[in-house]
Amino acid sequence: MEIGLLGFIGIGGCFGLSCIGAAIGMAANGPAVIGAWKKCYVQNKPAPFIILLFAGTTLTNIIYGYILLTVLSATEGRISDPLLLSLGLGAGLTIGAVAITQAMCSAAAAEAYVETGKGFANYLMVVGIAETVSLFAVVFTMTLV
Repeated sequence: MEIGLLGFIGIGGCFGLSCIGAAIGMAANGPAVIGAWKKCYVQNKPAPFIILLFAGTTLTNIIYGYILLTVLSATEGRISDPLLLSLGLGAGLTIGAVAITQAMCSAAAAEAYVETGKGFANYLMVVGIAETVSLFAVVFTMTLV
């Protein structure tokens, strides 16, 4: 049994939705980091390079989408196309939504860190909690496959 059209839509959708979420997320956290640096420059304060980490938090979600793309592609038709479709789209939507959520948290974290100069580890933990949801989506989807 080969993978049919619905299966390929699920496989591609998983990766595509992950990437779309990461791109939308970058539209939120990238400008926030740039704006935070701008605040520093306007106030003649040193701009903390470390907040660049907040700009890249959504990138891991692309990797998760790619991992699932390869796992789902390797099913060789062992699971039905409707199941492959639902697993792929469900996981892709979850990972994409997490990327957007992570970006919103990262944007707030960059602003907060520049204003206070404190709490970097705490802010990073909140972003990490959002990351955990993506990891759960990957692991649970792989378990179902």
